[in-house]
Amino acid sequence: MTNAIIRTNNVTIAATAAFPFSYIKSCTTLTPFSIFSLTFFSCGKETPLVIWTDCPEMVSYIEFYNIAQNKSKAVVVYKEKLASSLPPAKDDRNPDIVIGSFLRNSRVKKNFASLNRVFNRRGINPSSIYEPLLEYGKVNGRQYLIPVSFNLPAMLFSSRNHELVGDDVLIEADRVRDSAALFNQKDSDLFTKMGFAPSWNINFAYLLTKMNGADFDEKGNAFSWNQEVLDKTVAYLKDWTAGKNEGTSSEQDFSFKYLYAPAYKLVDSDRCLFDYSRSDDFFNISSALTENISFCWMAKKGKVFVNDDMTSLALFKKSKKTRQACNFVKWFLTESTQRNLLERSWQMNLETQTFGICSGFSSLKSVNERVFPSYYKILLGKMPLESALVAPLSLPSRWESLKERVILPYLSEACNTDSTVAVKSIDERIAAWRNQFN
Repeated sequence: MTNAIIRTNNVTIAATAAFPFSYIKSCTTLTPFSIFSLTFFSCGKETPLVIWTDCPEMVSYIEFYNIAQNKSKAVVVYKEKLASSLPPAKDDRNPDIVIGSFLRNSRVKKNFASLNRVFNRRGINPSSIYEPLLEYGKVNGRQYLIPVSFNLPAMLFSSRNHELVGDDVLIEADRVRDSAALFNQKDSDLFTKMGFAPSWNINFAYLLTKMNGADFDEKGNAFSWNQEVLDKTVAYLKDWTAGKNEGTSSEQDFSFKYLYAPAYKLVDSDRCLFDYSRSDDFFNISSALTENISFCWMAKKGKVFVNDDMTSLALFKKSKKTRQACNFVKWFLTESTQRNLLERSWQMNLETQTFGICSGFSSLKSVNERVFPSYYKILLGKMPLESALVAPLSLPSRWESLKERVILPYLSEACNTDSTVAVKSIDERIAAWRNQFN
């Protein structure tokens, strides 16, 4: 059986020869240009499952699925802005399964059907999935989303500086701050080494607001938050910058002078002690380039906060192929399947190969504990406990835009120890965002 993979600027479709293309129609508008998707039919044969996703890796997975069994076939429609594409437009072919980020919002029950039926005697054992992430997908006790993959925040450091950092799998902000300060080194009143600066990566500041309880949560088409926690986190970061690194200007001067190479290289060369990174960014770097790098997961009081863009799976409410869709879910969310997918990816050495399952850790505990260390030896004994994981709150479908244009600019300005300009409030920024993007 042959397979076809079709790519456009924002759409990727995989199909098998068993389901020839019969026509092309407009699918959705993701950019100022029309994006086309293919709808598949076959003469006298069952039509395939349609899977909408924002995970490019699903193309390879579905290709493997179509080869591995002959009970049903599937095709993939790639949606760059998946959450905003729901519900489907009137002239769009409905999906049967949806796999992607930011699916947990107020429209969950309107778009998706319960997946309780996949947790049966012959289906998925719920205890095989990280419990906090499984709870994330429940509404009123019913399972509408099942986690597929997730990423974690980490602090990278050179193995040579192990004694400064310690042996713990988890590290808290105070330990990062104090260890980084001990690493600082000056020559003629100028820093030649700086352990870490919060202003180097504003996503680090954002993580601290989450860990401290800022509680960013969906509210209408924007979000709510705890301003008191936000203010306390900003004060903490300003005190860190002023007290340990002599101010934002000093941090930025060091950044301009030295941080022209990837941060992990500067950590390896002992220019800096720490680099803040997501797990997918780190594990997508060739192991040959990071053989001297170690890491700890960023945590607070033993809790590790999963990145906002956790990937989940849902059954579209209007699907007419519920049985086939549930069978696919049961096939996909097993250790044996995911072991085969990882092995196939490594053997084929695909240019599109990315870290793990859907660019992250698997939601299946056994895959992370038994399979991943075969490919990422540094992970052996490094996965946080199930009870340590904290799932994201419900976030609006356009959260990435809100975060990039509202929260991060606010934190960047508010944490600047040298600025004398009044910081525009989050409410003002949300209003500007709505005027520009709604």
